[in-house]
Amino acid sequence: MSLPILQLANLKTHFPVHRGFVFKRQVGTVKAVDGVSLTVHRGEVLGLVGESGCGKSTLARTILQLVPATEGAIILEGRNLTRSSAAEIKAARRHLQMVFQDPYASLNPRLTVYATLAEPMLVHKICPRDEVAHRIAELMQTVGLPPLSQKKYPHEFSGGQRQRIAIARALALQPRLIIADEPVSALDVSIQAQILNLLSQLVRRMHLSLVFIAHDLSVVKHISDRVAVMYLGKIVELGLAIDVIERPLHPYTRALVSAIPTFRPDGGRPRIVLPGDPPSPLNPPSGCAFHPRCPYATVACQAAVPPLERSKASHEVACIRAAEIAGPR
Repeated sequence: MSLPILQLANLKTHFPVHRGFVFKRQVGTVKAVDGVSLTVHRGEVLGLVGESGCGKSTLARTILQLVPATEGAIILEGRNLTRSSAAEIKAARRHLQMVFQDPYASLNPRLTVYATLAEPMLVHKICPRDEVAHRIAELMQTVGLPPLSQKKYPHEFSGGQRQRIAIARALALQPRLIIADEPVSALDVSIQAQILNLLSQLVRRMHLSLVFIAHDLSVVKHISDRVAVMYLGKIVELGLAIDVIERPLHPYTRALVSAIPTFRPDGGRPRIVLPGDPPSPLNPPSGCAFHPRCPYATVACQAAVPPLERSKASHEVACIRAAEIAGPR
């Protein structure tokens, strides 16, 4: 495996909760991201999955320093962004870009496509001003849009086309790492396939690294090299995509995998329905955060937070009963 382009070390993003209008006092802390350690290698696609509210988007925004980290380190190509100045973070963002979930919300409706793509190039001085038009035409062709459409505004495009523009904007600075936060969840199924294929082609052709955030495990399996499963601000399982999805070890991952639609006559895996709702990050359970909903939970699961460590299988899992759940191999 190549050297890592991004390393997260015990990364935490906590939000204080205050009460009162005049004399505000802190009454709690929302632990949106709570001790995440990850590595993304050059040319790798890392899938990040989990149900809504588990902290995936907050983790993505923290990596880009759009949300300040409470604790831990974000190391991009050897530089710790949590200890960098504003000027250094601005320079680092040239190599670290993001594609947001809703392209209509992330694109400025008052700017044409040309202005949207030209602005980052001029701010970061990617090329001389007289070469910008040529580079924008190349970008439009790269993402599968006619160059003449650069004169249009975002509302004149379909959802899939707007997402292609958002991808072109991310590529404008020739980044080394792109974070895609559920880039296909708001699109039709046929358009989803086109955007996924486009991202896969760009990763191979431009030697990009990609953190792909999604709910749909079948989509993640299609595009990812490795998969990280997140629950209540923590990574609970991490490994090769084929291993995590075909041979899940954590009970939460098993429940997610069982929800993947199947076309097999026998129905495939039995559906696992988890009891209750996800606990609040404002008041997480003691020990393993998943134990109130886990069919395998014991008293020991309530005592201590299980570390993310390598199991007998080829990937890492945060569960003290992972070996028993997996059974003999």
